[in-house]
Amino acid sequence: MIKLKIGIPKALYYYYFYDKWFYFFKELGVEVVTSLDTNKDIIDKGSFYATDEMCLSLKIFLGHVHDLKDKCDYILIPNIDNYGLSNQMCCNYSALYDLVNNLFSFKILTYDINYVKNKKEVMGFIKMGKQLGFKKKQIMKAYKIACIKNNKIVKKHIINNNNKLKSSKKKILLVGHPYNMYDNYLSSMITTYLNNLDLAVIYSDRFASDVTNKLATYLSRDLYWKYSKENIGSIVLCQDKVDGIIFLSSFPCGIDSLVNELVMRKINKPYLNLIIDDLSSSTGMETRLESFVDILEQS
Repeated sequence: MIKLKIGIPKALYYYYFYDKWFYFFKELGVEVVTSLDTNKDIIDKGSFYATDEMCLSLKIFLGHVHDLKDKCDYILIPNIDNYGLSNQMCCNYSALYDLVNNLFSFKILTYDINYVKNKKEVMGFIKMGKQLGFKKKQIMKAYKIACIKNNKIVKKHIINNNNKLKSSKKKILLVGHPYNMYDNYLSSMITTYLNNLDLAVIYSDRFASDVTNKLATYLSRDLYWKYSKENIGSIVLCQDKVDGIIFLSSFPCGIDSLVNELVMRKINKPYLNLIIDDLSSSTGMETRLESFVDILEQS
């Protein structure tokens, strides 16, 4: 029997949900196929499909979707709008399904998350499983197993992150979205540079999200983007325990440009704002990192 193949673009949602998706499909006997690691060709392909106003991260996502062409039966593109009125998604996230559906001719596997309309994650996974021909009992078993395994991975990341906070080394809090922080093509130069200097790199997304979400109110009571709240909440959590903060975003992210500027005006800690745009040379990035580390060493 030939297995169904589900393609997952190695960008955006991948860095939040991949483990849960992988174990869900594995339990159902469905093969998962991921796109290649980000490279110049993928960025060029994504830029071809994108408009000038789209951020680099979204262009990269479209390139990864293109890379999955002819490699799978479906491409997974969830339609996530919100986790409640005060926990909205970036409009790029909300538009992904429509973008891909209009730009490509692939079969799309999707599910909705919209807590305002009572569309919860478990309902979405049931819908997705039924679309693939599985029974509800099979789907629920696979979903529960996927959640358990995913939660173990998340807890491990949180423990490791908190252990770094106790380190005697100089500590840097890297504030950004996972798809920017963990994409090697975008950020490996940054993290490698810091690690080579024996600095402890703390990641903003590797804390309990319910905690950082609430802590965000200390810096802004009006912010309603879920992942931005968790990012700035990590600053409140770590500010007294780290030596410096690096903000990492992709050009021209409207939300990050607003949120980061808001936060920079309120924190009392050395910071560096890095915006990834031109990837043809890392010289400028290295110079800025070197200057920032010099400041930390003198403080």
